[in-house]
Amino acid sequence: MKKIIFLFFFISTSIFAQIDRVEPPFWYAGMHNPELQIMFYGKNIAQNEVTASNAIVIKEVQKTENPNYLFVTIDTKNTTTQDFIFSFSKNKKVVFTKKYSLKQRRENSASRKSYDASDLIYLVMSDRFANGNPKNDSDKSVFEKGNRALPGGRHGGDIAGMIQHLDYIKELGATALWPTPLCEDNDKTYSYHTYGQSDVYKIDPRFGTNEEYVQLSAELHKRDMKLIMDYVTNHWGAEHWMMKDLPTYEWLHQFPGYAQTNYKMSTQFDTNASQIDAKMCMDGWFVKSMPDLNQSNPLLLNYITQNAIWWIEYANLDGFRVDTYSYCDKKGIAKWTKAITDEYPNFNIVGEVWMHEQAQMAYWQKDSKIAAIENYNSYLPSVMDFTLMETLAKVFNEDDNTWNAGMVNVYNNFTNDFLYPNINSIMTFVENHDTNRFNEIYKNDFSKYKMAMTLLATVRGIPQIYYGSEIGMSGNKDKDGDAAIRQDFPGGWAGDKNDAFTKTGRTPEQQQFFDFSSQLFNWRKTNDAVHFGKMKHYIPEKNVYVYFRYTDSKSVMVVINNNKETQTFKTSRFQESILNYKTGIDVLSGKSIDLKSDITIEGKSVLILELK
Repeated sequence: MKKIIFLFFFISTSIFAQIDRVEPPFWYAGMHNPELQIMFYGKNIAQNEVTASNAIVIKEVQKTENPNYLFVTIDTKNTTTQDFIFSFSKNKKVVFTKKYSLKQRRENSASRKSYDASDLIYLVMSDRFANGNPKNDSDKSVFEKGNRALPGGRHGGDIAGMIQHLDYIKELGATALWPTPLCEDNDKTYSYHTYGQSDVYKIDPRFGTNEEYVQLSAELHKRDMKLIMDYVTNHWGAEHWMMKDLPTYEWLHQFPGYAQTNYKMSTQFDTNASQIDAKMCMDGWFVKSMPDLNQSNPLLLNYITQNAIWWIEYANLDGFRVDTYSYCDKKGIAKWTKAITDEYPNFNIVGEVWMHEQAQMAYWQKDSKIAAIENYNSYLPSVMDFTLMETLAKVFNEDDNTWNAGMVNVYNNFTNDFLYPNINSIMTFVENHDTNRFNEIYKNDFSKYKMAMTLLATVRGIPQIYYGSEIGMSGNKDKDGDAAIRQDFPGGWAGDKNDAFTKTGRTPEQQQFFDFSSQLFNWRKTNDAVHFGKMKHYIPEKNVYVYFRYTDSKSVMVVINNNKETQTFKTSRFQESILNYKTGIDVLSGKSIDLKSDITIEGKSVLILELK
């Protein structure tokens, strides 16, 4: 009897060992695109024939030069929620089977509301925000262990820490959370940033579990907040499990192997660019440890498309931010983007297009008339306003208004808004996890922080802030590297002497920054004129910039005095915007200002006036 049991166990183990991975691990019934391509991975699995139960139609079975992969495309049209069986046969005998599930979608999943200009996005460096569960700081399944003493090491920030501090983020006035990537990054060192992912269906165990990620989404939704996934389409990490056994040589861009990108994204549309330069921009690797994905390969493109959709459904996501968007194959990434927005028409995706000319950034937004010159459409709903960020990184040290210095440069940035097909759907920011800290640039000058945040809260677009700036965090990337701009949030770790998550734990300076930020950003929630209203601005005089955001029923007048000296100006110049309004109530002080009289404003200060 023992021999029979052992033999059965041996045979069963051999059977189930034939499949090491199935991706997507499950799917959903009732999707807009009924075709689903399932990747089966296992030793010599391509030697088998595949059938499916329950009258599930197999439309195509694709094999590659690697016998360890099978790509099976099924038709889910008119199918219901169910489990069914894939049978793998050799010589007409079933060798092994695999159960597969089509799950029920959430109600109104396809029409889910995404983030937009009414939101304020809070960006956190996931490893550096808060350590809610020290037990997962290290995990035996991954190389790098927790080491908070190492600036570029894993410090222990995790999903549990985010969940524990959602009320802090809500109190600040943010309505959406963007954590840097949370999927597994198994690089041996410097893995904390997690942009070199090793498994895109699995949350990094040092951050938590897939189930905890779903919990984070649910906890945000309880608070009427949104979750944005940081998605990477351009590359994976060198330790990704497929790198040891690629499905096909063309899964990656190879030369063979590694070659460096030239980073010249303008070659994507430059009519004078050489073919070799354009190829090296798109196909070259961002860094040597990040193999470059080939979005022109249909199997790879379908894989990352389905992976993105799977996360939206599984974790009930509210949007994407896409890393290094404009380094991807431009045709392939447009197909990826369109496939997602076809499935979810209201779903917002902001792409990182780090360029320095507005026409070049506008090229990448959906329905761009500039891109139409080349018959191209990225289908990307949103891009990031890098030119505004770069302007704000220097303008508040320019005390005098000249032809090319001072607030005129902010004014000039907005004069090019006509280039964008949807100006309300661009992300505005003064810093992020790749740039110098705003408070470092301006040496924690509170008045300059107030001017920048006022502008960010009241101009067109979707504002994004970076964790810790609201308490005055700084850091010099030029001197101390990336770790300086990605420091641990004080109070996020047990034993921290300074707990900036609580009023009682903050220093006076931290409280000053937080109080202003919270007041400003919570006010922003209440006024739709600064969400989707039109904008009218006036050429700065004496370094004083005045603009209005307005709808048919509301108007907000914003005055930013970047001059060191107190300035007085006549309101008659702005009559076409003031119209019949009599007074303005200052959002920050509550004071009433007569709009028929001259207005005086102190140096390096702001007024935000709700017109009455």
